[in-house]
Amino acid sequence: MEPLTETGIRASFVNCTKGEAKRLHVPRDLGELRWGDLDFLGWRDPAAPDRGYLVVPGGSEGAGPVGVALRATTARRGTAHRGMCSVCLTTHPGSGVALMAARKAGADGRKGDSVGAYMCAGLDCPLYVRRIKVSKAVGGRPQESLTLDEQIARTLARLDAFVGKVLR
Repeated sequence: MEPLTETGIRASFVNCTKGEAKRLHVPRDLGELRWGDLDFLGWRDPAAPDRGYLVVPGGSEGAGPVGVALRATTARRGTAHRGMCSVCLTTHPGSGVALMAARKAGADGRKGDSVGAYMCAGLDCPLYVRRIKVSKAVGGRPQESLTLDEQIARTLARLDAFVGKVLR
């Protein structure tokens, strides 16, 4: 993914108002991120732990990045729950997977319609796919016959499908 600026990130959001986008907490370390290892930018808001954000690169039509605001729910602590991220297929123990819900863009979102998916709670899918981060769950990332490039393509296709639902 190409490096993004704070202004570019804020302008990319499709499912929140301009005022909401202006107030959201953008990661402070944008200049230090390993952009070459990121297929999308995902982060949780430290001031509001139930909020998360995704910014995915634009499509082949030359469109700019697309940002999606999320609300997260996680498993209660102390449970033996183990979940799998539907984007990168990494298994996590406890609250390592969260149901991320996104208000739909446009009129449907203003009516309260939303879509959801189980994702890595930290929105670090690109780092798990590349094994830069490792899940502590038994079987965290399955052994696959797919190449790393194929796994990345699958991850992006799953994320694009989620974002597509937000935009529909």
